[in-house]
Amino acid sequence: MKNERPVRLGVLGCSDIARRRTLPAVQKVPEVTVAAVASRSEDNARAVAARFGGEAVAGYEALLERPDVEAVYISLPTGLHHHWTERALRAGKHVLAEKPLTARYPDTAAAVRLAHSLGLTLMENLTFPQHSMHEAVRGMVEKGDIGELRSMTSEFGFPPLAPGNVRYRADLAGGSLLDAGVYPLAAASMFLGPELDVVGATLRKGPGADVDVAGDALLSAPDGRTAHVSFGFEHAYRCAYTLWGSEGRIIVDRAFTPPPDFCPRVRLERADEVRERVLPADDQFAGTLARFVRAIAGGGAAAHGAEVVARARLVSQVQDRARLLGNGWSGGADGR
Repeated sequence: MKNERPVRLGVLGCSDIARRRTLPAVQKVPEVTVAAVASRSEDNARAVAARFGGEAVAGYEALLERPDVEAVYISLPTGLHHHWTERALRAGKHVLAEKPLTARYPDTAAAVRLAHSLGLTLMENLTFPQHSMHEAVRGMVEKGDIGELRSMTSEFGFPPLAPGNVRYRADLAGGSLLDAGVYPLAAASMFLGPELDVVGATLRKGPGADVDVAGDALLSAPDGRTAHVSFGFEHAYRCAYTLWGSEGRIIVDRAFTPPPDFCPRVRLERADEVRERVLPADDQFAGTLARFVRAIAGGGAAAHGAEVVARARLVSQVQDRARLLGNGWSGGADGR
Protein backbone atom coordinates (compact mmCIF):
# COMPACT_ATOMS: atom_id res chain seq x y z
CA MET A 1 0.00 0.00 0.00
CA LYS A 2 1.36 3.41 -0.92
CA ASN A 3 0.63 6.62 0.95
CA GLU A 4 -1.13 9.21 -1.20
CA ARG A 5 0.77 11.96 0.60
CA PRO A 6 3.90 12.02 2.74
CA VAL A 7 3.71 11.11 6.41
CA ARG A 8 4.11 14.34 8.36
CA LEU A 9 6.85 13.83 10.92
CA GLY A 10 7.48 15.74 14.13
CA VAL A 11 11.01 15.72 15.54
CA LEU A 12 11.52 15.60 19.33
CA GLY A 13 15.13 16.53 20.03
CA CYS A 14 17.93 17.79 17.82
CA SER A 15 20.66 15.29 18.61
CA ASP A 16 23.84 14.75 16.66
CA ILE A 17 22.55 11.52 15.10
CA ALA A 18 19.37 13.30 14.03
CA ARG A 19 21.30 16.04 12.27
CA ARG A 20 23.97 13.80 10.72
CA ARG A 21 22.04 10.74 9.61
CA THR A 22 18.29 10.52 10.26
CA LEU A 23 17.07 13.88 8.99
CA PRO A 24 19.30 13.86 5.88
CA ALA A 25 17.79 10.42 5.17
CA VAL A 26 14.27 11.88 5.46
CA GLN A 27 15.10 14.03 2.46
CA LYS A 28 15.76 10.84 0.46
CA VAL A 29 12.41 9.22 1.29
CA PRO A 30 9.59 11.06 -0.52
CA GLU A 31 6.93 9.27 1.54
CA VAL A 32 7.86 11.25 4.68
CA THR A 33 8.42 14.94 5.35
CA VAL A 34 9.36 17.00 8.41
CA ALA A 35 6.36 18.97 9.67
CA ALA A 36 7.69 20.33 12.98
CA VAL A 37 10.81 20.33 15.16
CA ALA A 38 10.92 20.72 18.95
CA SER A 39 13.99 21.13 21.15
CA ARG A 40 14.86 22.36 24.63
CA SER A 41 16.50 25.27 22.81
CA GLU A 42 14.35 27.32 20.44
CA ASP A 43 17.52 28.30 18.58
CA ASN A 44 18.31 24.64 17.95
CA ALA A 45 14.77 23.96 16.78
CA ARG A 46 14.89 26.91 14.39
CA ALA A 47 18.29 25.89 13.01
CA VAL A 48 17.18 22.30 12.36
CA ALA A 49 13.86 23.40 10.86
CA ALA A 50 15.64 25.84 8.56
CA ARG A 51 17.87 23.03 7.29
CA PHE A 52 15.41 20.13 7.08
CA GLY A 53 12.01 21.78 6.83
CA GLY A 54 9.02 22.08 9.13
CA GLU A 55 8.10 24.60 11.78
CA ALA A 56 10.12 25.22 14.94
CA VAL A 57 8.00 24.49 18.03
CA ALA A 58 8.61 25.51 21.64
CA GLY A 59 8.32 22.39 23.79
CA TYR A 60 7.75 18.70 23.21
CA GLU A 61 4.14 18.73 24.47
CA ALA A 62 3.27 21.49 22.05
CA LEU A 63 4.53 19.39 19.16
CA LEU A 64 2.48 16.37 20.27
CA GLU A 65 -0.65 18.54 20.37
CA ARG A 66 -0.32 19.51 16.70
CA PRO A 67 -3.00 17.82 14.57
CA ASP A 68 -0.81 18.06 11.45
CA VAL A 69 1.86 15.78 12.99
CA GLU A 70 1.07 12.12 12.29
CA ALA A 71 4.28 10.54 13.54
CA VAL A 72 7.18 11.55 15.73
CA TYR A 73 10.89 10.80 15.68
CA ILE A 74 12.24 10.78 19.23
CA SER A 75 15.92 11.71 19.34
CA LEU A 76 16.39 12.37 23.05
CA PRO A 77 18.74 10.87 25.67
CA THR A 78 17.94 7.22 26.36
CA GLY A 79 16.56 7.91 29.82
CA LEU A 80 13.79 10.06 28.31
CA HIS A 81 12.69 7.62 25.62
CA HIS A 82 10.05 5.74 27.57
CA HIS A 83 8.21 8.81 28.87
CA TRP A 84 8.02 10.56 25.52
CA THR A 85 7.29 7.39 23.57
CA GLU A 86 4.30 6.72 25.80
CA ARG A 87 3.17 10.35 25.61
CA ALA A 88 3.40 10.32 21.81
CA LEU A 89 1.50 7.05 21.47
CA ARG A 90 -1.27 8.27 23.79
CA ALA A 91 -1.43 11.43 21.68
CA GLY A 92 -2.22 9.19 18.70
CA LYS A 93 1.16 9.49 16.97
CA HIS A 94 3.19 6.75 15.33
CA VAL A 95 6.68 6.64 16.86
CA LEU A 96 10.20 6.08 15.58
CA ALA A 97 12.48 6.26 18.63
CA GLU A 98 16.26 6.20 18.78
CA LYS A 99 17.85 3.02 20.07
CA PRO A 100 17.46 1.60 22.57
CA LEU A 101 13.70 2.02 22.59
CA THR A 102 13.79 2.36 26.39
CA ALA A 103 16.39 1.86 29.11
CA ARG A 104 14.51 -1.03 30.78
CA TYR A 105 13.16 -4.34 29.46
CA PRO A 106 9.74 -4.01 31.20
CA ASP A 107 9.31 -0.51 29.74
CA THR A 108 10.15 -1.73 26.24
CA ALA A 109 7.65 -4.58 26.49
CA ALA A 110 5.01 -2.18 27.84
CA ALA A 111 5.59 0.33 25.04
CA VAL A 112 5.24 -2.38 22.36
CA ARG A 113 2.01 -3.62 23.98
CA LEU A 114 0.65 -0.07 24.11
CA ALA A 115 1.38 0.54 20.43
CA HIS A 116 -0.37 -2.69 19.47
CA SER A 117 -3.39 -1.87 21.62
CA LEU A 118 -3.71 1.54 19.96
CA GLY A 119 -3.07 0.26 16.43
CA LEU A 120 -0.05 2.52 16.05
CA THR A 121 3.38 1.86 14.59
CA LEU A 122 6.30 1.85 17.02
CA MET A 123 9.82 1.29 15.74
CA GLU A 124 13.28 1.45 17.22
CA ASN A 125 15.76 3.40 15.10
CA LEU A 126 18.42 0.69 15.17
CA THR A 127 19.25 1.08 11.52
CA PHE A 128 22.05 -1.34 10.65
CA PRO A 129 19.78 -4.39 10.08
CA GLN A 130 18.24 -2.48 7.16
CA HIS A 131 21.57 -2.25 5.31
CA SER A 132 21.60 -4.59 2.32
CA MET A 133 25.06 -5.97 3.16
CA HIS A 134 23.66 -8.12 5.98
CA GLU A 135 21.18 -9.78 3.63
CA ALA A 136 24.11 -10.55 1.32
CA VAL A 137 26.02 -12.10 4.24
CA ARG A 138 22.98 -14.17 5.21
CA GLY A 139 22.85 -15.41 1.63
CA MET A 140 26.51 -16.51 1.84
CA VAL A 141 25.78 -18.42 5.06
CA GLU A 142 22.68 -20.07 3.62
CA LYS A 143 24.61 -21.05 0.48
CA GLY A 144 27.12 -22.88 2.66
CA ASP A 145 30.14 -20.67 1.98
CA ILE A 146 31.44 -21.37 5.50
CA GLY A 147 29.79 -24.74 6.02
CA GLU A 148 27.66 -24.84 9.14
CA LEU A 149 27.73 -21.68 11.25
CA ARG A 150 29.23 -22.56 14.65
CA SER A 151 29.83 -19.26 16.43
CA MET A 152 30.30 -15.55 15.99
CA THR A 153 32.14 -12.64 17.54
CA SER A 154 31.16 -8.99 17.29
CA GLU A 155 32.65 -5.73 18.51
CA PHE A 156 31.57 -2.12 18.63
CA GLY A 157 33.84 0.32 20.41
CA PHE A 158 35.29 3.78 20.04
CA PRO A 159 37.60 6.17 21.92
CA PRO A 160 36.58 8.03 25.09
CA LEU A 161 34.02 10.79 24.67
CA ALA A 162 34.33 14.40 25.72
CA PRO A 163 33.76 15.05 29.44
CA GLY A 164 30.13 15.94 30.05
CA ASN A 165 28.85 13.85 27.16
CA VAL A 166 25.32 12.59 27.86
CA ARG A 167 26.56 8.99 27.58
CA TYR A 168 28.39 9.46 30.90
CA ARG A 169 25.21 10.50 32.76
CA ALA A 170 23.58 7.76 34.80
CA ASP A 171 20.46 9.87 35.37
CA LEU A 172 19.85 9.82 31.59
CA ALA A 173 20.59 6.09 31.21
CA GLY A 174 24.03 6.51 29.75
CA GLY A 175 26.67 3.81 29.55
CA SER A 176 28.31 1.69 26.90
CA LEU A 177 25.89 -1.25 27.06
CA LEU A 178 22.85 0.81 26.12
CA ASP A 179 24.78 2.97 23.67
CA ALA A 180 27.18 0.57 21.91
CA GLY A 181 26.40 -2.89 23.25
CA VAL A 182 22.99 -3.09 21.60
CA TYR A 183 24.68 -3.31 18.17
CA PRO A 184 26.70 -6.54 18.61
CA LEU A 185 23.87 -8.04 20.67
CA ALA A 186 21.48 -7.36 17.78
CA ALA A 187 23.97 -8.83 15.32
CA ALA A 188 24.17 -12.00 17.40
CA SER A 189 20.37 -12.30 17.34
CA MET A 190 20.35 -11.66 13.60
CA PHE A 191 22.49 -14.71 12.84
CA LEU A 192 21.91 -17.05 15.81
CA GLY A 193 18.22 -16.41 16.42
CA PRO A 194 16.06 -14.55 18.97
CA GLU A 195 16.30 -17.19 21.73
CA LEU A 196 19.85 -16.39 22.78
CA ASP A 197 20.69 -16.50 26.45
CA VAL A 198 23.44 -14.64 28.31
CA VAL A 199 25.80 -17.18 29.87
CA GLY A 200 28.12 -14.62 31.45
CA ALA A 201 29.10 -10.98 31.19
CA THR A 202 31.29 -8.21 32.55
CA LEU A 203 30.72 -4.46 32.77
CA ARG A 204 33.51 -2.05 33.68
CA LYS A 205 33.25 1.41 35.15
CA GLY A 206 35.87 3.98 34.30
CA PRO A 207 37.59 6.27 36.83
CA GLY A 208 35.06 8.80 38.06
CA ALA A 209 32.32 7.42 35.81
CA ASP A 210 28.86 6.60 37.13
CA VAL A 211 28.13 4.33 34.16
CA ASP A 212 29.73 1.35 32.45
CA VAL A 213 32.32 2.32 29.84
CA ALA A 214 33.05 -1.17 28.50
CA GLY A 215 31.75 -4.71 28.60
CA ASP A 216 31.70 -8.21 27.20
CA ALA A 217 29.09 -10.95 27.06
CA LEU A 218 29.02 -14.63 26.16
CA LEU A 219 25.74 -15.85 24.69
CA SER A 220 24.43 -19.28 23.74
CA ALA A 221 21.63 -20.41 21.45
CA PRO A 222 19.39 -23.41 22.21
CA ASP A 223 21.26 -25.44 19.56
CA GLY A 224 24.62 -24.84 21.28
CA ARG A 225 26.04 -22.16 19.00
CA THR A 226 27.67 -19.24 20.79
CA ALA A 227 28.46 -15.55 20.41
CA HIS A 228 31.02 -13.36 22.15
CA VAL A 229 30.35 -9.62 22.00
CA SER A 230 32.50 -6.71 23.16
CA PHE A 231 31.65 -3.03 23.37
CA GLY A 232 32.62 0.24 24.97
CA PHE A 233 34.00 3.74 24.62
CA GLU A 234 37.56 3.33 25.78
CA HIS A 235 38.88 1.57 22.67
CA ALA A 236 40.42 2.15 19.31
CA TYR A 237 37.52 2.26 16.87
CA ARG A 238 36.14 -1.13 15.84
CA CYS A 239 32.77 -1.96 14.31
CA ALA A 240 32.68 -5.54 13.04
CA TYR A 241 31.48 -9.11 13.26
CA THR A 242 32.93 -12.48 12.26
CA LEU A 243 30.91 -15.60 11.47
CA TRP A 244 32.91 -18.81 12.05
CA GLY A 245 31.71 -21.97 10.42
CA SER A 246 32.79 -25.57 9.96
CA GLU A 247 34.58 -24.72 6.70
CA GLY A 248 35.52 -21.05 6.89
CA ARG A 249 34.90 -17.54 8.19
CA ILE A 250 33.07 -14.42 6.99
CA ILE A 251 34.50 -11.14 8.29
CA VAL A 252 32.45 -7.95 8.07
CA ASP A 253 34.10 -4.62 8.94
CA ARG A 254 32.32 -1.26 9.22
CA ALA A 255 29.31 -3.41 10.03
CA PHE A 256 27.08 -1.06 12.01
CA THR A 257 27.66 2.55 10.94
CA PRO A 258 28.80 2.71 7.30
CA PRO A 259 28.27 6.09 5.60
CA PRO A 260 25.59 6.03 2.88
CA ASP A 261 28.21 6.32 0.11
CA PHE A 262 30.47 3.57 1.50
CA CYS A 263 30.79 0.26 -0.38
CA PRO A 264 31.23 -2.47 2.26
CA ARG A 265 33.80 -5.22 1.83
CA VAL A 266 33.06 -8.73 3.07
CA ARG A 267 36.00 -11.14 3.44
CA LEU A 268 35.54 -14.89 3.00
CA GLU A 269 38.31 -17.12 4.33
CA ARG A 270 38.42 -20.87 3.61
CA ALA A 271 41.23 -23.41 3.74
CA ASP A 272 41.75 -23.20 -0.03
CA GLU A 273 40.86 -19.57 -0.74
CA VAL A 274 40.58 -16.03 0.53
CA ARG A 275 38.38 -13.64 -1.40
CA GLU A 276 36.84 -10.25 -0.85
CA ARG A 277 33.42 -9.21 -2.06
CA VAL A 278 32.60 -5.52 -2.54
CA LEU A 279 28.91 -4.78 -1.93
CA PRO A 280 26.83 -1.80 -3.05
CA ALA A 281 26.59 1.33 -0.94
CA ASP A 282 23.32 1.71 0.94
CA ASP A 283 21.70 4.22 3.29
CA GLN A 284 20.45 2.21 6.26
CA PHE A 285 18.74 5.26 7.78
CA ALA A 286 16.69 5.81 4.64
CA GLY A 287 15.88 2.09 4.62
CA THR A 288 14.63 2.26 8.20
CA LEU A 289 12.48 5.31 7.46
CA ALA A 290 11.01 3.56 4.43
CA ARG A 291 10.16 0.56 6.59
CA PHE A 292 8.55 2.86 9.17
CA VAL A 293 6.38 4.47 6.49
CA ARG A 294 5.38 1.05 5.09
CA ALA A 295 4.33 -0.06 8.57
CA ILE A 296 2.19 3.06 8.98
CA ALA A 297 0.64 2.52 5.55
CA GLY A 298 -0.16 -1.05 6.56
CA GLY A 299 -2.41 0.29 9.29
CA GLY A 300 -0.94 -1.35 12.35
CA ALA A 301 1.87 -1.76 14.81
CA ALA A 302 5.39 -2.47 13.52
CA ALA A 303 6.05 -6.11 12.73
CA HIS A 304 9.43 -5.96 14.47
CA GLY A 305 8.01 -5.48 17.97
CA ALA A 306 9.05 -9.01 18.97
CA GLU A 307 12.61 -8.29 17.78
CA VAL A 308 12.81 -5.15 19.91
CA VAL A 309 11.54 -6.93 23.00
CA ALA A 310 13.99 -9.81 22.45
CA ARG A 311 16.90 -7.36 22.20
CA ALA A 312 15.78 -5.59 25.37
CA ARG A 313 15.66 -8.96 27.14
CA LEU A 314 19.28 -9.64 26.19
CA VAL A 315 20.39 -6.22 27.42
CA SER A 316 18.56 -6.85 30.70
CA GLN A 317 20.28 -10.22 31.08
CA VAL A 318 23.69 -8.62 30.59
CA GLN A 319 22.85 -6.04 33.26
CA ASP A 320 21.59 -8.67 35.69
CA ARG A 321 24.34 -11.26 35.16
CA ALA A 322 27.41 -9.11 34.66
CA ARG A 323 30.34 -9.03 37.04
CA LEU A 324 31.00 -5.35 37.69
CA LEU A 325 34.67 -4.46 37.35
CA GLY A 326 36.62 -1.38 38.30
CA ASN A 327 39.04 0.30 35.93
CA GLY A 328 42.02 -2.03 35.94
CA TRP A 329 43.89 -0.52 33.00
CA SER A 330 47.46 0.60 33.59
CA GLY A 331 48.88 3.74 32.08
CA GLY A 332 51.58 1.84 30.15
CA ALA A 333 54.12 -0.95 30.35
CA ASP A 334 55.50 0.43 33.60
CA GLY A 335 52.06 0.72 35.17
CA ARG A 336 51.86 4.51 35.13
